[in-house]
Amino acid sequence: MLIRTEIGVDAPSIDSLLRRCFASSAEAELVQQLREDGLLTLGVVATDDEGQVLGYAAFSPVTLNGEDKQWVGLAPLAVDESVRGQGLGKQLIYEGLDTLNEFGYAAVVVLGDPAFFGRYGFEPASRHQLRCHRPETEATFQVYKLADEALVGVEGNIEYSTPFNRS
Repeated sequence: MLIRTEIGVDAPSIDSLLRRCFASSAEAELVQQLREDGLLTLGVVATDDEGQVLGYAAFSPVTLNGEDKQWVGLAPLAVDESVRGQGLGKQLIYEGLDTLNEFGYAAVVVLGDPAFFGRYGFEPASRHQLRCHRPETEATFQVYKLADEALVGVEGNIEYSTPFNRS
């Protein structure tokens, strides 16, 4: 399994993976829209020996109180059913976090299972008075700081980019 940054030829295989992993086509359409709008900060893929995408993590910009603070949101994260339970999600997350850190991003937010994402260093965003614009998300909205000072003196509303509001 090769973990790397996505390239253009991966798009059809990513689309296929997302359509297999989720109950609707919303995530596949979201990633396509992010890509078309130039809002895909980073895509990380896990490919097999034939280049088939079996895992994917997308990162796109978010704002804090309407300001760009060099923060991104992780969504979606997908692992093909045939390779689940092998730590692929963990590898995709860590590769994404490492790459974003190298590029100077400050923090990553995610809406997801606290038990899962907590294992990788994400913590409840509410601890830092951070809220997601989506209702009823306090328990699942989490943050991971990349820069030492990323969470110092910040609080408020995190907004995802426009394509997230369409789904």
